[in-house]
Amino acid sequence: MRFQSPQLGALGVTFTALRALQFLSLVAIVGLTANFVNEFASSDLQVPDVLVGTITVTSISTLYVAISYILYYDGMLPLLISGGLDLAVLVAFIVVAATIGKPLSTLQCELLPESVSATTTVVVTALKGRGYESAATRYQSYLGLIATDQPHCYEIKAVWGLGISLAVLFAFSTLVCVGLWHRLRRASAPAPAKDLESY
Repeated sequence: MRFQSPQLGALGVTFTALRALQFLSLVAIVGLTANFVNEFASSDLQVPDVLVGTITVTSISTLYVAISYILYYDGMLPLLISGGLDLAVLVAFIVVAATIGKPLSTLQCELLPESVSATTTVVVTALKGRGYESAATRYQSYLGLIATDQPHCYEIKAVWGLGISLAVLFAFSTLVCVGLWHRLRRASAPAPAKDLESY
């Protein structure tokens, strides 16, 4: 193992497991969101801000998770700073989950059609040719897409669920980073001087 000895143990294993789960969840969100973005791009429609924000936050977070774990593995990760960055990513995913999930809490996927052809997508037929200057109009196109059919509905609900789970994972990794930092600081503290008069 290349970890420094104070990093071995339950906290180190927990940090590794959290980073692995975070990376897998982030890659899944990037893939699902990119599929939605592709549908809008192929239909010559402007991508809704909620999807742009989601894929931006997720892509940056994926890069951060990969780099931070490489630095941790080499014993070069500033743990307190990493804990602060994890807290920032946690806040970002709370915002993402709240924005994506706002219309999803009442949406029942099982009541939607099982499958709709991409050429007859509601968002294309209802919004093609309209102007997309306002954010409200782009958000309406997002609502139209997720209510098209069951696959779209379940995919966006998967993104929502993964966003919530990432918020929880980053909350735990924040605590683990602080714990590892405290452990390393305590391990590197000088040992108390022995009292020679006691001999």
